[in-house]
Amino acid sequence: MSWSDVQRLLIVKPSSLGDIVHALPVLSALRRRFPSARLSWLVKREWADVLEGHPDLDEVLAVDLSATGWPAAVRAVRAGRFDLVVDLQGLLRSAVLGWVSGSPARVGLANGREGSPWFYTHRVPVPDASMHAVDRYLLVARFLGADPEQPGPSAFLLPRDAAAEVRVEALLAAAGIQDGTVLAALNPSARWTTKRWPAESFAAVGDWLQRQGARVVMVGGREERPAGEAVIRSMRTVPLDLGGRTSIKELIALLRRLRMFITNDSGPMHLAAALGTPVVALFGPTDPARTGPYGAGHTVLRSGVPCSPCFSRRCANAVAMECLTAIHPQQVIESVMKLLKGEALCPSTRNC
Repeated sequence: MSWSDVQRLLIVKPSSLGDIVHALPVLSALRRRFPSARLSWLVKREWADVLEGHPDLDEVLAVDLSATGWPAAVRAVRAGRFDLVVDLQGLLRSAVLGWVSGSPARVGLANGREGSPWFYTHRVPVPDASMHAVDRYLLVARFLGADPEQPGPSAFLLPRDAAAEVRVEALLAAAGIQDGTVLAALNPSARWTTKRWPAESFAAVGDWLQRQGARVVMVGGREERPAGEAVIRSMRTVPLDLGGRTSIKELIALLRRLRMFITNDSGPMHLAAALGTPVVALFGPTDPARTGPYGAGHTVLRSGVPCSPCFSRRCANAVAMECLTAIHPQQVIESVMKLLKGEALCPSTRNC
């Protein structure tokens, strides 16, 4: 088929949070390439709020991909009558969804895992496996005739939600945080335990920030509260604990308000980078060249131990978690000071 004939296009990128953010520039590029087509995105229900309200999307297919939810997901993709499916997930399950949709054209990366390329009608070569995920996904857009711009803030558009912004402002006001206060957030969690910088190190940075007059907010999902609580127990000052208290839309609203975000390699790190919030990221077993915060103005700290990156969820090094424990809090503090470029954390009009 000719790409110019495409009228109903489905992007399959169900998860995870960071991967969905990385794929946003593909959406904007495809909208420019197919201005009159109906664009849909299949996503896991838990991440649908990242996409709801996006101006380049006509439809968000929020699905459950568990065994019980699979039949409904299949019905949804079949009902769409898509003439082009773009699989950016690159796994067996996502490729099968494209195949069962009945679409005559199914495009994905040639290095997809679990045999996924067998289900594509068109395979896009990946010249460098170490390229950043954003640039790798954009190979698919170029293959389809799009001419993506160098991804900037507009390519990572995250819809604003007025109700979420009001809720966040209320949470900050209840904690006595006023306009003009320098706000920093700590994200001490990550899906892999091997990605987590020690709680005591986060605590040392949090205390330093608050002694300088900034206010520190702890963030994380409900299931990640133990990581945040461990940091709070180690702190001598008292942060605002919003761990488990914000929805995805509220987290996005909060990240917009921050002066800086100090974080492990995680989904919220990518949200912050997409919003243009300066990030200081701690990397251990993963490679920032592939999945680091995308764009300018961010700092990545690594220890440089020989076994990093190992891409492993279990540390086999003689010194457990050395790739992260060897990063000293003072290095983060120095990165924050460079980020501020002499800006005072405590405004002169306030008594800090």
